[in-house]
Amino acid sequence: MQILSEHTRIAVIGLGYVGLPLAVEFGKKYPTIGFDINKQRVDELHSGRDHTLEVSADELSQANKLIYSSETEELRVATVYIITVPTPIDKHRQPDLTPLKKASEIVGGVIKKDDIIIYESTVYPGATEEDCVPVLERISGLKFNEDFYAGYSPERINPGDKDHRVASIMKVTSGSTPEVADFVDVLYGSIIGAGTHKAGSIKVAEAAKVIENTQRDLNIALINELAVIFNKMGIDTEAVLKASGSKWNFLPFRPGLVGGHCIGVDPYYLTHKAQAIGYYPEVILAGRRINDAMGRYVASQLVKGMLKRRIHVNGAKVLVLGLTFKENCPDIRNTKVVDIIRELKEYGVKVDVFDPWVNTAEAEQEYGIVPVLAPEQGAYNAVILAVAHHQFRSLGAGGIKAFTKQEHVIYDLKYVLSAEEVDIRL
Repeated sequence: MQILSEHTRIAVIGLGYVGLPLAVEFGKKYPTIGFDINKQRVDELHSGRDHTLEVSADELSQANKLIYSSETEELRVATVYIITVPTPIDKHRQPDLTPLKKASEIVGGVIKKDDIIIYESTVYPGATEEDCVPVLERISGLKFNEDFYAGYSPERINPGDKDHRVASIMKVTSGSTPEVADFVDVLYGSIIGAGTHKAGSIKVAEAAKVIENTQRDLNIALINELAVIFNKMGIDTEAVLKASGSKWNFLPFRPGLVGGHCIGVDPYYLTHKAQAIGYYPEVILAGRRINDAMGRYVASQLVKGMLKRRIHVNGAKVLVLGLTFKENCPDIRNTKVVDIIRELKEYGVKVDVFDPWVNTAEAEQEYGIVPVLAPEQGAYNAVILAVAHHQFRSLGAGGIKAFTKQEHVIYDLKYVLSAEEVDIRL
C-alpha cells in the first residue's frame, strides 16, 4: 500500500469538462499525466487552449507539473489513476458503461502492484466494484485489494460556473479498504480548499453522487408540472414562485428544460439499478417523464400562441435563441433545446438556431443542426428564448423584437424579459 509522497505520480484519464480542471489542479502540485484518446484534444491543450472554456490559458500554464498525452505507454509511470470519462445513457435510456469499461481496459493494461485506481464518473451504486474492478483484474492479471486498490470520488463539476470550481467544492471520497480510503481522502484534501467528506464505502459515495442530481431532477419536475397547471389557469408561474419564495424555507427552483450530462441522465443510472434488484421506482421515473416531455410542451404552447395571432404555422419562421444545455457555456451534451426544434419541424416550421457559444461543427455532428451566424432582422414569426446567455440578456426586449415580423410571438423560457415584454412564459 503506497503513501502520499513526492514519488506519487497521477494520471487523469479523460480530459473533458471533468478531467481537465482536475488534472490542472493536481498538476500544480504533483507530476501528472493528462491522458485522452483524442489526439486532437491533446494537441489543443499542448497549444494552451481549452475549447470547453473551463480552464483559461493562464490556468493551464500554472500547472507546471502537468503533461498531456494520448500514448498509453506513457501511463505506466503513474501510481494513481483517476478515471473521469463520460457515463451517458443509450437510446433506450439505459446506462452505457462502454467509455468506463474501455478506460478500465486501458488502465488495466498499465497498472502494477500497489497502484490505486479512482473513479469519478457518475455510476449506480456497485458499479465500481462490480463492473469496473473485474475489467482491471482481467486485463492486468492482478488481484483486487491485494495487488491493486480502488477508490471513488464523484465529480461535482458545474460547467460554465466560474464561482464553483474544483478546488472550491467539497469532495466526497472513498476507498476499497480503510487505508485506501484515508489515502484517497488525503490526496484530494491536498488540492481541494473546500475540504473533503470521507464516505464509509465506495457504494455510499456512488449513491451520494447519483441522488444529488436525482433530487434536483425531481424538484424541477415538480415546478415544471406546476407551470403546466398554472398556464392552464392563466396564472404567471414566475409571479407565484416569487410569492412563495418570500417564505424562508421555500426552495428556489424554476421550470425549464432539463438536459446536460448530469441531471437529465443520472436518475436513469439509479432506476436501472433499482429495477435490477427488483424494485420499480415510481416517483423518480415520474419526474423523468415530466422533464423529458417539456420540449414537446414548449413547442405546442408556441404553436397555440401563433394560432391565436392568426399566424400560419406551416412554413412559419421561428428563431430559437440558444442551443446549449445551460447559459454561458458551450456545452451541448444532451441539450433538450433539440426536442423543441424537432417538434416544431413536425409542424412544418422553419427553424433558425442562434447561439454565440456553440461550435457550429459540433452542433452539426451531434444533432444535424447548423446554427446561423446571425439572425435576420424582421424575419421571424416567433422567437423562443431557450437559453439565458448574457448576450441575449444584453439584447433586451427591443433587440429581440428587432428579429421579428410585425405580427409575432415571443416565448421566454428563462425569464430573461419581464412578463409585459413577452407573449408566453413557461
